[in-house]
Amino acid sequence: MKILITGGTGLIGSAFIERYDHDYTILTRRPESAARQLSDKHTYINRLSELKNLNDFDAVINLAGEPIAEKRWTKKHKARIEKSRWQTTDELVALFEASSKPAATFISGSAVGYYGRQGDEKVTERDYIAHDEFSHELCKTWEDKAKQAETKTRLCLLRTGIVLSPSGGALNRMVTPFKLGLGGPIGHGQQMMSWVHIEDMIEMIQFLLENENCQGVFNATAPQPVSNEKFSKCLAQTLNRPCLFRVPAFTMRLAFGEMADLLLTGQAVLPQKLQEQGFTFKYEHIEPCLKAIFPSR
Repeated sequence: MKILITGGTGLIGSAFIERYDHDYTILTRRPESAARQLSDKHTYINRLSELKNLNDFDAVINLAGEPIAEKRWTKKHKARIEKSRWQTTDELVALFEASSKPAATFISGSAVGYYGRQGDEKVTERDYIAHDEFSHELCKTWEDKAKQAETKTRLCLLRTGIVLSPSGGALNRMVTPFKLGLGGPIGHGQQMMSWVHIEDMIEMIQFLLENENCQGVFNATAPQPVSNEKFSKCLAQTLNRPCLFRVPAFTMRLAFGEMADLLLTGQAVLPQKLQEQGFTFKYEHIEPCLKAIFPSR
């Protein structure tokens, strides 16, 4: 399959490219560095303007986006987060519009942040009332932009949870205090975490590529979300470390401002539509997921 992919050097994109042997054209700001990371057998472009249309592609996978949970959300940083998602999506939609025989499938990223804070209520693609805050507005606009291509292609929107991987990402930032014996829940610890193992994440993308009856929004999360407290205890146990400390909410707010809400609130998001379509998870529960990531502990 001939695929145009954005965000190909990121956690999800690079894992997908390594796992599946498609014919890739990869959008990246640093083609030479990307070729060293991924392989020089792929085609690399640093601007979508290098393409006139999408007639030569079978599918487009749009995973581009500035990390959202790494630093305080200043006005400038919010604008950078928005631009990194919205501009690329706008350019891809324009390429679909310019195509006489466009790529048949468009898989475009989003996140469970679309729902905003939800407490411990179970959330599905059909059953929710979104909480209006920055993460919701960011993802809603991102999805609305991608939906402009619906008349030209089969669109699948992935509302992705916290991707757990041995190769970096959110878990890499979480694990350090636990390895030092200083880890523990954040705030009250009852906020729900919607997670997914990297292997299931990339399997979902391939599943959506292969199944032409799949269309619309899909929650890219494991079927068993957990509270931050349960996650913290499980991670500590997997690493053979104590879970004695707790990070106070006010400390998080002092350090990260509004962005701390992503860590202090959450959602229990269920992958209802993927399961209805027959997708099976390798990692449904957090305990075997973490043991697979840290097998020697």
